Amino acid sequence: MFFQFPSYRSQAIRAIGLMLLVAVFAFFGGMGCSIFRSGDRASFPSLLEKTPAEEAHALYQDAWHSIYQDYVDPSFNKQDWYQWKDRYKGLLEDSDDAHVAIATMLSSLNDPYTRFLPPRDMSEQSISIDSKLYGVGIQIFVKDNKLVVVTPLDETPAQRAGIQPKDEIYEIDGKPTAGMSVEDAADLIRGKEGTTVKLSIRREDKTFSVTLPRAEIKIKSVFTKDLDDASIGYIRLNSFIGESVPREMKDAILKMSKKRAFILDLRGNYGGLLSNAVEMADMFLDRGEIVSIVDRNKEKRTYSAHQGQALRTPMVVLIDGGSASASEILSGALKDHSRATLIGTKTFGKGLVQKINPLADGSGLNITISKYLTPKGTDINKKGIQPDIEIPYTNGDLLSDKDPQLDRAIEYLRTHGLAQHASQ
Repeated sequence: MFFQFPSYRSQAIRAIGLMLLVAVFAFFGGMGCSIFRSGDRASFPSLLEKTPAEEAHALYQDAWHSIYQDYVDPSFNKQDWYQWKDRYKGLLEDSDDAHVAIATMLSSLNDPYTRFLPPRDMSEQSISIDSKLYGVGIQIFVKDNKLVVVTPLDETPAQRAGIQPKDEIYEIDGKPTAGMSVEDAADLIRGKEGTTVKLSIRREDKTFSVTLPRAEIKIKSVFTKDLDDASIGYIRLNSFIGESVPREMKDAILKMSKKRAFILDLRGNYGGLLSNAVEMADMFLDRGEIVSIVDRNKEKRTYSAHQGQALRTPMVVLIDGGSASASEILSGALKDHSRATLIGTKTFGKGLVQKINPLADGSGLNITISKYLTPKGTDINKKGIQPDIEIPYTNGDLLSDKDPQLDRAIEYLRTHGLAQHASQ
C-alpha cells in the first residue's frame, strides 16, 4: 500500500486493509488506481513447445515491450530503456526468475504504481473487477497470529450458518490456521460453487465445526443508511473497482430519490476503474467536462457529461487522505463545477491512470499510461484536492464514536442545501 490511511476510523480502516473477503478480494497492490482494464489478449504463442528458459525469456520480453509501448514517461525515468532488453539474456531458467527480473526492471522506473503482478494478484484483480467469486461470504483478518472473522456478509452461507464477528477459525478442512496468512486462508476457503468447506470455530470458551457450501458471492461497493434527519440521504461508496458499481450507485440514488439533499461518502475510497468514475460523475453533472486524460505524447482525451442525465439534489462529498484516484476524479469534477461541497481533509493526490496487461503465465503488469486533469485543468498528482470545508477526524473521535465530518455535512445541508432545494 502506498499511502497511510487517515486517522479517522484508523483502527477500522486498517483492519479492512488487512482483511480479505474470503469470498471477495484483496486490495489492489497499486493503491489508488484509476484503471483501464485491458481485454484478454486474443491468443498467446504456445508455450508447450518451449523449454522453461525459453518461456522465461519470452515472458520477460513481453513485459519489456509492454513498458516500451505504453509507459507514460517517454524518457523511462531518464534512462535508456533498451539497456533492459537483453539484460538477462541466458540467465533466466524459469518463470520465477522471469518474475524477479521483471520486477527489478520495473523498479528502475521509480513508479510505485507500475508494478509486476504475480498470478495470484492478477486473479484477485480479475475477481475484484468482475464483482464475482465463489466462497462462503465472510471477511477475515489475522490478529495475534489467529484467523478471525470480521463479519459475515448478508444472505451468504456463512450468515445462514450463524458465523459471527470475532469467531476464530482455527482449522480449515482440518488444516490448522495458526500462522496462516489471510491470502492462504482465502485460497483454502474459496472453491467451486456447490462444493463444501469445513471450518472449525472457537467462540469464547466453545469450539465447534460447521460445513458450509460454497456459493456465488455478490460483491457490494455501495451502501446506504438512514440519518437522524430523514430529509438527508447518505450513500457510502467503498470502491470504484467492480463493474457492477455504477448499477449499485443508480439503485442507491433511486432509493434516495425522495430525499431533499444527500451525502456521498468517499473517505478511504482508494479508486478503481476510470470508466466507473466517469459514469458516476455523469450521474451528478448535466454538462461540461468530467476529466481529461493526457498520454505520453501529450494527446488529450476528454470525457464529458451528457446533458439531462444528472441528479440535481444538493449534495456534500466527504473526502480524506484515503480518497484517491477515481475518488479524486469524481470529487474534483463535482468541485470544479460547483456541483457539491467537499468536506473533510485533503485527498491523497494520485493523478495517474494505469492499465492492466496480462502476461502468458497468468501474471501481469500494472502500467502507468497517462495522467489526468480536473475540468479546470488541474494536475492533482502528489498535491491532492483541498476540501471546501476542512474538518479533521481524530483518534479521539474514533474512540468516542464521533464523526465530526459527517456531522458538519448534515449541518451544512440543513443550513444551505435544504434552503437551496426549497427555493428551486
